[in-house]
Amino acid sequence: MLAKSSSDRYGTVAKIIHWVSALMILVLLASGIRADGTEDPLSKMAILRVHAPLGAAIFILTLARIGWWWFADTKPTSVPMPRWQDRISRAVHVLFYVVIIGLGASGVGMMILSGAGPIIFQGAAETLPDFWDYPPRAPHGIGAKVMIALLVMHLGGALYHQFVKKDGLINRMWFGGKA
Repeated sequence: MLAKSSSDRYGTVAKIIHWVSALMILVLLASGIRADGTEDPLSKMAILRVHAPLGAAIFILTLARIGWWWFADTKPTSVPMPRWQDRISRAVHVLFYVVIIGLGASGVGMMILSGAGPIIFQGAAETLPDFWDYPPRAPHGIGAKVMIALLVMHLGGALYHQFVKKDGLINRMWFGGKA
């Protein structure tokens, strides 16, 4: 396996970043939804002890991914598809970056403005603040919903190419096979 991408396949670095990011995003969405619906402060703190550092990690990983594309690698040639599909595909990918960065910024903003960091990570005796009292909470929730919509579109497009068009698009981002 090559670290960098070829004209028809993504490289190992891009594949690892993609699949680790996908897994982290799913865990973040699940833990965020769970934390939002949890009333028990100790349970909410336990969830946020996973959610917050994972959010910071995906933020950093996304910046690294952008750096990888700008400075070290090039993406494979686009597969043939109608222009409107190509535009939607490109928009979804750009929006992933925008939303992840926005979610990271709003998450950090909530932690700073609410003072929740020490409560969550140092086990301070205080109760958690009501995050809805802080301006970054609304965009954080909206961003999560947009992320879900982007995931549905991304997965739908990938499955369409795999099972309807049968053009092997998923193989470009999967491990194994021809390099």
